[in-house]
Amino acid sequence: MYIQIEKAAEILKQGGIVAIPTETVYGLAGNALSETAVAKIFAAKERPFFDPLIVHIADFGELENLAAEIPKNAKLLAEKFWPGPLTLVLPKRERVPDLTTGGLSTVAVRMPKKQITRDLIKLAGFPLAAPSANMFQHLSPTSAEHVAEQLSERIDGIVDGGACEIGIESTVVGFENGIPVIYRPGAVTKEMIASTNYQLSTINYQLDTSAGNASPGMLKKHYSPNTSLCLELPSSVPPNSGLLAFGELPANADDFAKILNLSENANPTEAAANLYGMLHKLDSCGLDRIFAVLLPEMGLGNAINDRLLKARGIA
Repeated sequence: MYIQIEKAAEILKQGGIVAIPTETVYGLAGNALSETAVAKIFAAKERPFFDPLIVHIADFGELENLAAEIPKNAKLLAEKFWPGPLTLVLPKRERVPDLTTGGLSTVAVRMPKKQITRDLIKLAGFPLAAPSANMFQHLSPTSAEHVAEQLSERIDGIVDGGACEIGIESTVVGFENGIPVIYRPGAVTKEMIASTNYQLSTINYQLDTSAGNASPGMLKKHYSPNTSLCLELPSSVPPNSGLLAFGELPANADDFAKILNLSENANPTEAAANLYGMLHKLDSCGLDRIFAVLLPEMGLGNAINDRLLKARGIA
């Protein structure tokens, strides 16, 4: 089940699908230009076909083969944040199958920072469609073990690249009249985008978007544990409850059956890296419910809260 990238490249060339590491979360990869391979991704995840996939490339030159138009501000963002956790939504070329883009006229593209991932793309010789390597709407995987728990019998192999450094999905940005629109928050924050250039200062930040399913990661329920998740701390803790904390613990902390702290020092970067791993652990403890603390609404806090809200199904 665990394979090296040379074996993974051969499987991909034959139309198979493999789980791959990135700096954000593990992805389930297949040839983005092959409807057959992409269909296998949807089938393995039990993901609806209307939900578009992110296409991963190894160098900037590949973008022109996928996007029919690259706005000036898209180039500026790519130059600043690629390789890294930023996905750009751009008008697609005809060679990109409609199945890959969920029937949309746009394609979501990013260049991952993790070197092993870019090396695999180069070995395969084509861009890789790679949504998170999990069952649809379940918790995203940040380790090879997380992938194996959910998909081991459904895919052709797993490339183990260790724990994901960032731990939450990429920021997804589209463009309206050349102005960036954040469809999904991530490690490239709205503050980082706005500070890049004065032309990028107008940001339409959309947690509960009215734009429909214009990009990956916009469904209201996503990234969910099997255990019921609550986002308001109780004054009286129900029996067999877990707590996903951030920073200082509440006064009634001793009443929780299990506590994991995203960051005892209230560090959002540490919290992002721990988010899915700790939710996986709490989800495996046989708890009746999990209570989680929302972070301050700034920087990475926006992205973490987005995932928690979607995990609860109320984003």
